[in-house]
Amino acid sequence: MGVTRSFFIALSKNQALNSGAKKWGLKLGAGKVVAGTDINSMMQSVKELNANGIGATIDNLGEFVRTKEEAIQAKEAILETLEAIQVYGVNAHMSVKLTQIGLDVDFAFCLKNIQEIVAAAARYDIFINLDMEDYAHLQQTLDILEALLKDYDNVGTVIQAYLYRSEKDIENLQNVRLRLVKGAYKESEEVSLQDKKEIDDNYLKLIKIHLQSSGYTSIATHDHHIIEEVKAFVKEKNIPLNSFEFQMLYGFRTEMQKDLAKEGYSFTTYVPFGQDWYAYYMRRLAERPQNINLALKSFVSK
Repeated sequence: MGVTRSFFIALSKNQALNSGAKKWGLKLGAGKVVAGTDINSMMQSVKELNANGIGATIDNLGEFVRTKEEAIQAKEAILETLEAIQVYGVNAHMSVKLTQIGLDVDFAFCLKNIQEIVAAAARYDIFINLDMEDYAHLQQTLDILEALLKDYDNVGTVIQAYLYRSEKDIENLQNVRLRLVKGAYKESEEVSLQDKKEIDDNYLKLIKIHLQSSGYTSIATHDHHIIEEVKAFVKEKNIPLNSFEFQMLYGFRTEMQKDLAKEGYSFTTYVPFGQDWYAYYMRRLAERPQNINLALKSFVSK
């Protein structure tokens, strides 16, 4: 399993394959987990989610940004999506990768871009979540978040449970809306837990810490064991249902998503879309290699 995970993560970082993937369209099974390549098709998916009492956090996919021109194009696409959320009147907010808008190009340039995005979102009363990427980008992401929080309250980020430093980061962000995840990147044992049980235990610990803070908590997991433990914990501690939500990825455990919403829990689905779907899809295969069967069937049927 470890070799397979490493294999797909390596593929996700291959820029040549990413360029080729744009020509394939949503083949290889990606159409099951990516909500289209354009705003209109994505919005139809969001409307269907809303009809089932489910909100959306929209990710306009894009990676391998190495120039200011590419970053500006990505920023404009995100601003266009924000406007579409307003025009379509859907229950949705946005998730943004800072590398997509220039973090690897220039820190100050990236900060200016995200400030423009968060300001536009604030005018529409839309929340912006700064996606957490690999460990190499973690501190810069938190530095940008700190700068944004001086002027805006419609922004938060992601904390990954497999990192040793995450508990301290959560303590520093008690009043901030956070999405808590186990973690999807391959990190060294110097900075992250490697054992699944240890990661799960730490994930639950971090969830419980933030649930008892004043910051809104997004619990992003497909693990029904953890979901059941969270349900029991919030009941025991009388934690208001409007202070947290469950999140899952688009295309995964769709019936459970609907069931949780029907049970009265706030629920948000992470909805990725766009031409640059390749790296995202490879990371999903790295997390769940059994999905390779789906990918192969889809490819052969084309």
